[in-house]
Amino acid sequence: MEKFGYKRYAAKVLRPLAPLNPFRYIKRLDRYIIGKFIGTYIFALLLIISIAIVIDFNENLSNFTEYNAPWRAIILDYYVNFIPYFANLFSPLFVFIAVIFFTSKMAGNSEIISILAAGVSFKRLMRPYMFSCVLISMLSYYLAAYVIPHGTVIQQNFETVYKNKKKNTSAENVQMQVDEGVIAYMQHYDNKLKRGYGFCLDKFENKKLVSHMTASEIQYDTIADSKFHWQALNWKIREMRGMKEVITSGMQVDTLIQMEPIDLVYSKGQQETFTSPELLDYISKQINRGSSNVVQYQVEYHKRIASSFASFILTIIGASLSARKRKGGMGMYLGIGLALSFAFIMLQTVSATFAINAGTPPMLAAWIPNILFAGIAYACYRNAPN
Repeated sequence: MEKFGYKRYAAKVLRPLAPLNPFRYIKRLDRYIIGKFIGTYIFALLLIISIAIVIDFNENLSNFTEYNAPWRAIILDYYVNFIPYFANLFSPLFVFIAVIFFTSKMAGNSEIISILAAGVSFKRLMRPYMFSCVLISMLSYYLAAYVIPHGTVIQQNFETVYKNKKKNTSAENVQMQVDEGVIAYMQHYDNKLKRGYGFCLDKFENKKLVSHMTASEIQYDTIADSKFHWQALNWKIREMRGMKEVITSGMQVDTLIQMEPIDLVYSKGQQETFTSPELLDYISKQINRGSSNVVQYQVEYHKRIASSFASFILTIIGASLSARKRKGGMGMYLGIGLALSFAFIMLQTVSATFAINAGTPPMLAAWIPNILFAGIAYACYRNAPN
């Protein structure tokens, strides 16, 4: 009796939370469509990625052989990170293909007509599609924001060693604001050695120079417990105290300077190696320093969020175009849909160019494809069978 009483009490307490349970709204029809959606999506994903791996392996086989790349590194360091990157990059296309394929098949078998004739509206029919998109979008964002950046670092290191893709490892005439009123300058920086040459550090107060430090070399401490530890060699500091000037010098001194090696050397695609929290931190830090080299990082951050919503837009377009049974088949509408999806992905790819070259705000540049194609999706939805 106590056991049943406890269950009744638990059910009474949890009853107000019942509307928040998403599975409460999933009926037999929803499970049927979700199963077809996710199953077809995974099948399309595996099929196209398998083809991509075969083509990529065929192109890179000579490099792998020339640089004696071990099979373990090829599989674990290269292709294990190759798969999620390209799968996530073309995920909206896979979503669209999956929706077109199984929805047109349902329409051809008169299943869509039967569902609508039973009193189910097209709006209600779209519920399992949207639920599937939520799952895919959450996975897509998680991969883009946290998993793929770490894999990109491993893949780039592999390509540097076994594909002879040289990374930028040095910088010339670097100048940046490392703190409020503190400007650092480095004549040359070698990222392999984590060492800079011809270094100077100027501190200003009320637009007046109060301290000027120079060092022939400056070495980053890679084994320190915290960041920003540098060691200056052959250093000299000139301090302006009113009308007096105090000069101190030495052979070696440990100092804290608010900069890291990652701030000094930029390599192509570097923004793809940062997780989303790291991107936000880097963008904030660079803006405070007055750096103008942050647009591509801002676009990358917003693009990861915008891309996760692409599944919803292309799903609405695909379902609306393929839900109607047509005598002539789905050829023309499939072609229209594929053309729209390719245009969408191409616009996503070049969106960064709008921000970098045309001065478009990074957030707007990342969301331009979604904004434009949301209108197309709405028009398709309005013309869908009901």
